[in-house]
Amino acid sequence: MVPTSIPIRLLISIAGLPLLAGTGLAQELRPFASSLPVPGHPAQILLQSATPSTASQERVHQGQVLYEAGRYADAVQLLQQAVQDYRSQADDLRQAATLSNLSLAYQQLGAWEKARQAVETSLSLLGGQLATGDRQQMSVMAQTLDIQGRLQLETGQAEQALATWQQSTALYARAGDWAGEVRSRLNQAQAWQAMGFYRRLLDKLTELRQSLHPQPDSLVKAVSLRSLGNALQLIGDLEQSRQVLEQSLSLSRKLQSTAEESAALFSLGNTARAQQEMESAIAFYRQAAQRSPSPLLQAQAHLNWLSLLVQSNRRTEAEALLPQTMTLVAALPPSRSAIYARISLADTMTRLWSQEADSTRNGNSTRNYEQVATFLAATVRQAQHLGDRRAESFVLGNLGGLYEQTRQWAEAQRLTEQALLLAQSVNAGDISYRWQWQLGRLLKHQGNIPGATAAYEAAINTLQSLRSDLVAVNRDVQFTFRDSIEPVYRQTVELLLSSNQGNPGEATLDRVRRLIESLQLAELDNFFREACLNARSVVLDQVVDQDNPTAAVFYPILLESQLAVILKIPRQPLRYYAVPLPQATVEDTLAQLQQAMKEPDAALKLRSLSQQVYRWLIQPVETDLQRSKVDTLVFVQDGLLRNIPMAALFDGHQYLVEKYAVALSPGLQLLAPQPLVRTKLTALTAGLTQPPPAYSQFAPLPEVRAELNLIEQTGINTTTLLDQAFTSKALEQQISALPFQIVHLATHGQFSSQAKDTYILAADGPIQVSQFDGLLRKRSQSASEAIELLVLSACQTAAGDNRATLGLAGIAIKAGARSTVASLWHIDDRSTAIFIGEFYRELATANVTKVEALRRAQLVLLKDYPQYSRPSYWAPYVLIGNWL
Repeated sequence: MVPTSIPIRLLISIAGLPLLAGTGLAQELRPFASSLPVPGHPAQILLQSATPSTASQERVHQGQVLYEAGRYADAVQLLQQAVQDYRSQADDLRQAATLSNLSLAYQQLGAWEKARQAVETSLSLLGGQLATGDRQQMSVMAQTLDIQGRLQLETGQAEQALATWQQSTALYARAGDWAGEVRSRLNQAQAWQAMGFYRRLLDKLTELRQSLHPQPDSLVKAVSLRSLGNALQLIGDLEQSRQVLEQSLSLSRKLQSTAEESAALFSLGNTARAQQEMESAIAFYRQAAQRSPSPLLQAQAHLNWLSLLVQSNRRTEAEALLPQTMTLVAALPPSRSAIYARISLADTMTRLWSQEADSTRNGNSTRNYEQVATFLAATVRQAQHLGDRRAESFVLGNLGGLYEQTRQWAEAQRLTEQALLLAQSVNAGDISYRWQWQLGRLLKHQGNIPGATAAYEAAINTLQSLRSDLVAVNRDVQFTFRDSIEPVYRQTVELLLSSNQGNPGEATLDRVRRLIESLQLAELDNFFREACLNARSVVLDQVVDQDNPTAAVFYPILLESQLAVILKIPRQPLRYYAVPLPQATVEDTLAQLQQAMKEPDAALKLRSLSQQVYRWLIQPVETDLQRSKVDTLVFVQDGLLRNIPMAALFDGHQYLVEKYAVALSPGLQLLAPQPLVRTKLTALTAGLTQPPPAYSQFAPLPEVRAELNLIEQTGINTTTLLDQAFTSKALEQQISALPFQIVHLATHGQFSSQAKDTYILAADGPIQVSQFDGLLRKRSQSASEAIELLVLSACQTAAGDNRATLGLAGIAIKAGARSTVASLWHIDDRSTAIFIGEFYRELATANVTKVEALRRAQLVLLKDYPQYSRPSYWAPYVLIGNWL
């Protein structure tokens, strides 16, 4: 029995919440025919025959039906029999087609080696048959290559998948199969995304959209538009996704296809949800449920609608919708999709009832948990009957999570271990890490710290092996970074730091430091929706021990019960100290400090809060810093600490900038640090005094001209693009043509936690962060040609976005520059010009590091200009990356 006292916590989100099957490119292009009459669906390889249906053909047909129903193990048995039949009949073409479909079924079961053998045998049989130019043979070959590409992508071979899909696209074109060609080009888009080529991906999707436009109206076109809209939604281009999906919806209505109309409405609901337009999303889901002839889509639409109501804490409406949703889900015939729907429903019911228990403290929690457990137990039996180990793993793991909520540790552990073994048996790393994480929590609760540490470490290792999968392909699970990935890292760190009675050794501290760097890399992957940041992690110890022995590196880490700090002082072992405060308390102080920084009449509050943070981070080691003659502090920031300019921390008498130069490091760098070579400094400067008409929310910047003139007056050799001459194309051309050491952009821009909202303004519109690698990294990234310094003098972090500095780090990384200087918020136009002039004068004339030049420019505003002495004028300037 479930205990009467139940801690109410959110159940781990499993199996596609909030977005279910049909929401992503991988689901849209799933194998075998959909219920829609779309010719040449990606994996429906059925051959026309003038002869009556044979027993072999009937087996293939039944195998397809079983596959569509999600009964993959049963489909395998029939398809294996059909392969034997065609082999004995020496019918190579049908044998090849059946082997390809068999490969798909094996792929769904996670039997990758059997899937590979089946598709390679198919291709071997087909290899000698293309010389005739028969369209049917070319079509079978093209579809088989589609299937091989899918297998390659699923097993981490994105480059091979791209090459395979390029072959299939060419074959579809030769066969005159336009629908197949579109489908194969969408497959290529998946591969480009998996490899991290975001700009190439956008180009390919744009080309595809343009190619769809002149095509005559047809159901194939409607489905293709919906597939494209789903692909755009996956990569975060939500406005374009909505436009394309609306075109698909309009065409579906024109063609009077209720099935495709409801599918387009469902996809529009997913895009609206991603846009945080909850009312629109609910309306789309409601319409999809009402219009769909498909019981599965009706159930999925109700599930997404219900989960939105629960997410919005609209419990009364959710309670009213729940019975109908339960009826629809319960009526679904057994299949993988039905199992995921049942898990999703169980998750939503748990969250709904948790909300009610929190608000009313009623006594129904025990009964509700028992109901969910019974429901999931029946779902386990369905998965076992289907022989679907991946689905069974999902259910068992979720059931283990339910027992975790009720503190039944032993039973939760047993179920979690079963789920993990099943996931590992089908190489499903995307779910294995969840059960490893869950197992770590359970073992920790039971006091098995070594076992818990091993489980957490295993989860981290699995996550790091899955980087491209987690951000590039939407399979059965939508990953919410802050809920599903970030906690794994932070809980692992907290567990490691508690080892040896809270006195971890240097090896443990180094492991913690690397974990935090890995977390920041994962955050940037998530920010860009791509895993393209394959830079080596630079060990900063070598820099401070050998190249710059007067710099110390701080790693402050926000954890649930403490603010932990790891410190590297030159030529000394790593040090660790902690402030035992709840994370919420620390974050509240940081949020107040960030706000006080920008308020002109909050001087007393600012100094008080700033001194508090100083006591946490600097005071415990101040004597050691002085004894070691440290003059530069480098911070590898974490969480909300990224929003705080460390230079403005106050010790009661002085700001930190008055004693130290202060730099930031993202924890990884694309190029090793080295000093700026000051002979013949060259700079490309660009600026806008007047924003483009479409961006009237930004004020004019009349001092930009003076700012650029001040740079030129320092003696630096400058090439300038001002106002209408400053376009993205002109910037790219100049950078490609000449070896500038410095690129200075004086224009409005914004850093955000969303890549699509991170940009700088040129005369022809915004330059998105995703374009920076194309603009600023055209040249070889050799030591002699890399951009040494990128300066963004009028950009700012997005208001109200606590994670907006991810955008600043993103620009720094995408630009490929050794160092980036930018401001955390917009500053007075005149003070910016003074600061920039002083900064470049120090760079050009003094033999100091870049970060010391920054410090001296800040001190000029602080000490020589009383009107600009408040931290709000000089503190926001930060240097990221190479501080030498």
